[in-house]
Amino acid sequence: MTTDRPDPSRTAAGRPGSSRAAGGAGDPGRAVRPGSPGGAAFTVGLVVNPVAGIGGPAGLKGSDGAGVQWEALARGASPRAGERAALAVRVLLARRPDTRIVTVAGPMGEDSVRAAGGVPELVRQAPGDPSSPRDTTAAVEAMRDVDLLLFAGGDGTARDVLDGSPSCPVLGVPAGVKVYSGCFAVSPAAAGTTAAEFGRDAGRDGSTGSTGSTLAAEVVDLDEDAYRSGRVSPLLYGTLRVPAARARLSGRKVGSSAAAPGSAEAIAREVAARMRPGVRYVLGPGATTMAVGRLLGLSTTLLGVDVVQDGELVAADVTERRLLGLVDGRETCAVLSVIGGQGFVLGRGNQQIGPAVLKKIMASGGLLVLATQQKLAGLGGRPLLADTGDPEADALVAGHVSVITGHRESAVYRIRPANEEFPA
Repeated sequence: MTTDRPDPSRTAAGRPGSSRAAGGAGDPGRAVRPGSPGGAAFTVGLVVNPVAGIGGPAGLKGSDGAGVQWEALARGASPRAGERAALAVRVLLARRPDTRIVTVAGPMGEDSVRAAGGVPELVRQAPGDPSSPRDTTAAVEAMRDVDLLLFAGGDGTARDVLDGSPSCPVLGVPAGVKVYSGCFAVSPAAAGTTAAEFGRDAGRDGSTGSTGSTLAAEVVDLDEDAYRSGRVSPLLYGTLRVPAARARLSGRKVGSSAAAPGSAEAIAREVAARMRPGVRYVLGPGATTMAVGRLLGLSTTLLGVDVVQDGELVAADVTERRLLGLVDGRETCAVLSVIGGQGFVLGRGNQQIGPAVLKKIMASGGLLVLATQQKLAGLGGRPLLADTGDPEADALVAGHVSVITGHRESAVYRIRPANEEFPA
């Protein structure tokens, strides 16, 4: 969410790289009322939570609250939601260059549209500095006449959008730490592609034509304080209508409670058997990876990223910055679990393993991917996904990977970058 947050895009000198500066005095953007004359073209609304996901690389398991956001900045994290929104808009405009983009001034959307090469049409709203959930909700209310609403953020932002009671279909551009809700596309590029194709046949009510059909998607969120304490209990807050492009939707995260007793322990035994002397192992978040630490007699974290070597805990709950130093110049292997129902291996809840870290890992030890047979079956043949935000890093893991499913058990499964083109 955007709760009482600082705006990291601002400095004492103002906003470097400001969209207004980039646009020039002759291109300030137009203040509009959505649905005004000239609105016959496909019209997309855009709302961006500027600091969504900033707590991930900092190891903070979320981004809600000003204190968390300032701490993330202190730990070397930087906001990327605007970049991810810009990628979605860039793909949309490449496919539908006549699309009108209606958005909010500054980092809540205008900056992203301009970065994508578009000319934004601004609603008459002056968001706070920093912006708040009320600003997100007000933006949604101001865009009642758009054909489709794109929003960039995480589950908290989805709740804010839901509170605005949107009258049109919506689609989330994933930019949060966890992204458990089902109203998000699998990637920014998938969001842009889906928006473009939805606009070809959709009527104002978003209900006509095969590409204009919609479905209900759940909005869920966590209590981040409880989450940081290891209590993972997503709550359902409602549903939003989204374009019916199932293959491009991430879907709601599915828990692993249905796994057979002992599955995690069996997988942990196999991981331990494969560990080699002198190699550093980066254990990602999750109950299955925590079982590896427990088998080794180590106090690893459920939701953080830990580093072990030769049966010892080298570092617990590390940030991206610290992890980069720990893997530099050493043979390293990442041990990662699969998010049930979604298939993500990288880019959801483990942003500490960022592009620079992943490139070093793939140049040395590579990946060990963990999942029960039930979790793989639950994907229905959909591939495993990587979404670090860096195409070069994601491409390094593309192909087929051996997934450890039990003691002396494994399955070969496809993994692909989430930003690759998905079928409708």
